[in-house]
Amino acid sequence: MPVRLTVLVPGGSGQLGRDLAALSSGSVDVVAPGSAELDVTVTGQVLAAVGALAERARENGSAPVVINAAAYTAVDAAETDEERAFAVNADGPRVLAAACASRRVPLIHVSTDYVFSGDASEPYEPSDELGPRSAYGRTKAAGEDAVLGSGASSWVVRTGWLYGQSGKNFVKTMARLESSRETVSVVDDQVGGPTWTADLASALMELAGRVASGDGPERRILHCTNAGAVSWCGFAKAIFTHLGADPARVRPCTSAEYPQAATRPAYSVLSPASWREAWLTPMRPWEEALEAYFRAQ
Repeated sequence: MPVRLTVLVPGGSGQLGRDLAALSSGSVDVVAPGSAELDVTVTGQVLAAVGALAERARENGSAPVVINAAAYTAVDAAETDEERAFAVNADGPRVLAAACASRRVPLIHVSTDYVFSGDASEPYEPSDELGPRSAYGRTKAAGEDAVLGSGASSWVVRTGWLYGQSGKNFVKTMARLESSRETVSVVDDQVGGPTWTADLASALMELAGRVASGDGPERRILHCTNAGAVSWCGFAKAIFTHLGADPARVRPCTSAEYPQAATRPAYSVLSPASWREAWLTPMRPWEEALEAYFRAQ
């Protein structure tokens, strides 16, 4: 019989946080405060929130779990604001993990493909060596270390290339540019796995149920993206097709032709093996997820 859950989602106003909140049901009670209500860099707020979670779960006879979706995700801005990025992406998870450890509440922490260098030629496994090339990647790697070294019952779930119904993301940017430009140049030498936040939210909630029932995976770092891989240019062409626009209007370019403050991994595809080996439901292909995203509009 599935265990009843009470889930705290720091970062509840983000695109992933909103999709996690949408999974609230009769058997899943989701509390998803935004950063204005719960700032993970403020120790007192974190301690109070985790304490309230534990009490709420006790009162309604459910199992408490924290899914940390709070993050500083402005990749380019982090290059000149690394102190703030570190506070949110590393110090915040450290405080959150300590609070979870003290209350014996399990923690699922969401991380990123940007912790890798991007030099690989085949999908990254959780055990592969890290080598972040951006401030954002460095701070997220530090957050992983903080969580896993905290003594809390914790899992790190790496994902990447997120898009959802809310917030800013690549799909929305391409939709806006399609309506305002005749052609759009998009880098074709960066490859990853686009992931719909609705699919990721369901996957994380499945993991939360396993963790709460005492059947959490032995492996503490897992990779979870929609299946398959594509370049940003190929992804943009697929988006244009779903918009009813000619994908030939998307023109390939190189990263050198489109310089950005932060270096992106050239190849950041995450292997699904760890997720599958944990007997968690495999994620569907990114093409199917994108189609479902547009059907949900």
